[in-house]
Amino acid sequence: MPEGPSLVLRVPVRAGRLTPTACSVVIWERSMKKLLLVLLVVVVAVMAGWGVYQRVTGSEAVKKPVRSAVAVAVETQPIRKGPINDVGVFTGSLEPKSQFVVASKVAGWLRELLVDVGDTVTHNQAIAVLDDEEFAQELEQARAEVQVAKANAANCASDLDIAKREYERAKALREKQIASASQLDVSEAAFNACETRHKVSLAQVSQREAALKTALVRLSYTKVHAFWEEGDQTRVVGERFVDEGALLQMNQPIVSVLQNNPLKAVVYVIERDYPKVTIGQQAVVSTDAYPGRTFPGAITRIAPLLKESSRQARVEVEVPNPDLLLRPGMFIRAKVEFARHENATLIPLAALVKRDGKEGVFVADLQNRKACFVPVTTGIISGELVEITEPEISGEAVTIGNHLLEDGSEITMPDSPGRGTKDERTPPVDARSGGSR
Repeated sequence: MPEGPSLVLRVPVRAGRLTPTACSVVIWERSMKKLLLVLLVVVVAVMAGWGVYQRVTGSEAVKKPVRSAVAVAVETQPIRKGPINDVGVFTGSLEPKSQFVVASKVAGWLRELLVDVGDTVTHNQAIAVLDDEEFAQELEQARAEVQVAKANAANCASDLDIAKREYERAKALREKQIASASQLDVSEAAFNACETRHKVSLAQVSQREAALKTALVRLSYTKVHAFWEEGDQTRVVGERFVDEGALLQMNQPIVSVLQNNPLKAVVYVIERDYPKVTIGQQAVVSTDAYPGRTFPGAITRIAPLLKESSRQARVEVEVPNPDLLLRPGMFIRAKVEFARHENATLIPLAALVKRDGKEGVFVADLQNRKACFVPVTTGIISGELVEITEPEISGEAVTIGNHLLEDGSEITMPDSPGRGTKDERTPPVDARSGGSR
């Protein structure tokens, strides 16, 4: 089928090179290709930027609530006056005020164990008896060695007396020119030697007597006693580590003895509450073992440092335990009152909002049916109540619907004939701001 007429650009070509007209056509085609490529890149960039803009504006629209210009239905609660407490609640465990392990100072067979877990022990009471046959034999040997040393000392004393008389006789004869000088020297040397031997014998007697005392002490170690200096005279056995008939090594634990009145409640305070804790502060301790019952105590020790791993400091609370109801190892909760403010300005926690980075509360103008935003400074936060320290405010605080309000927004609210007044008092509350909040 014949084709229609077409425009054909015929470029005259000389042999071996293009004419000027042909070069212009080639340059024009290359320029058009570059222009199309640039336009394509620009279109793609514009489309990508538009997509990013839509996503950003869409997320901001989701995050930012739409606050209507029409009247907003709200609910309010009265701004009240009343007391409020700042109380920290911390968890921890009970530990004995004093605890030590009774161990054997010598090795030997455990012949008799005189106490068991839960038994009461008194100061310096015998706890266990070890086999003492070997130590008794050592004591008899030490006594015999003392007798030998004393006999040797007596013999040396007799020799010294004889040598002393011989020396005095030789000295008298020498003065009369009867004995020679050499005889005098021999008598003097013999006297000095006997005197030295006598001193050595006396030292040996002292040495043997010290060995005898050592044998007596080692024999006494076969009876193990519980000894302490301070605290109550009566304590209790907490654990038993061995049984009768066991072969004990030196310093091997036998039982543990502890003091359970008073007890020590150990809690850990976080960095935020650490500056509030002081020695002598009163605390109230409770445990699941006795629901509804509390035990008074006082802070006695505060660690001077916080652990880097947990950023917490160890605090010890001494808890009297006269009835012995509390036991070491129990899980406890300790409440410590940091501060108490009387006649404080209180608002519900739900009334706090933020506008333009400022924390405040919407106060309802009931006559003009408008809400006014008042920036505030908060103090103690106690559960659902917040203390307002600055400025002094009164009236009705918006608690529901305040997220839709701006300063000066119109509001509408249901009639609440039972709503309290600003002078209504509230019972004291506890600010549970401690480690368990």
